[in-house]
Amino acid sequence: MTGFDSREARAAFIAGLPKAELHLHIEGSLEPEMMFALAQRNGVSLVFESVEAIRAAYGFSNLQDFLDIYYQGMAVLLTEQDFFDLTTAYLDRAATDAVRHVEIFFDPQGHTARGVPMANVVGGIARALAEAEERGITSRLIMCFLRHLPEADATLDAALPFLSLIHGVGLDSSEVGHPPEKFVRVFARARSLGLKVVAHAGEEGPPDYVWQALDVLKVDRIDHGNRALEDAALVQRIVSDGLTLTVCPLSNLKLCVVDDLAQHPLRRMLAAGLRATVNSDDPAYFGGYVNANFVAVADALNLTRDEIITLARNSFTGSFLPPAEQAVHLAAIDSFAATY
Repeated sequence: MTGFDSREARAAFIAGLPKAELHLHIEGSLEPEMMFALAQRNGVSLVFESVEAIRAAYGFSNLQDFLDIYYQGMAVLLTEQDFFDLTTAYLDRAATDAVRHVEIFFDPQGHTARGVPMANVVGGIARALAEAEERGITSRLIMCFLRHLPEADATLDAALPFLSLIHGVGLDSSEVGHPPEKFVRVFARARSLGLKVVAHAGEEGPPDYVWQALDVLKVDRIDHGNRALEDAALVQRIVSDGLTLTVCPLSNLKLCVVDDLAQHPLRRMLAAGLRATVNSDDPAYFGGYVNANFVAVADALNLTRDEIITLARNSFTGSFLPPAEQAVHLAAIDSFAATY
């Protein structure tokens, strides 16, 4: 078992291992039970008549199939309290997975287009993050632009009053047909404001999209990045730049990016020297939070103890925490590993 006596022993090691989560869409943590409860609280009509009907709809063949239901689910989020409750529920769940730091995405355009004020969205999420910090989970908040929409500059303008609460910008939603180069201007503005920049690239889009994220958007981190492995020069560039990939195994399986987790490229990423991490993406829709992703891919690839520790260490060294805070978490990993 490559350092473990059994799968159960490996799962127990993963369960207690300190880790960060760097790729989590807060709207994608909206569990069916909460979706149904918020719909009733806010008087929102859903096309589903029960929690079970919502779960039954979570069968996707590609990214767009998922996004269609994802945006429907957003309709129940209206008040600051809704966003606070949603974020608190995720943070409580993350804490049970030994997550010490989170860097979460939110999609304001999915809310402001429905008439929800930016203040409700940012205010609720930020209040939950602040309360979690008092319980020992630090955070960074990343505002994503929906790449299929043209209003990125207006969204950045709307966020200006809240920049003290926002640490970075990202790029998500439908990848194919929406290359990173479409967003060069708004990303340059974001960098000039002192924000970190990240982008989804190379999930369904080609390696060229990853090149664009690097050379055009000048990203600090790459979200997904699976298809970068198709281009050896691109892999070397990412390694030499020291950039992190925020990899999401169960998402990749659910959206048919891979047909089987046994074919997942995570181990090849590590072997190539890439700073890969494990994350849950949209856990309510894809069947598991961060530890479930760790366990599933570790079982499928028979990951070693050292590989699992490397993934946990990468989650902190790839974060936007300052080096001194990263060092504290890395020491906690070493301490945990030494006693297990």
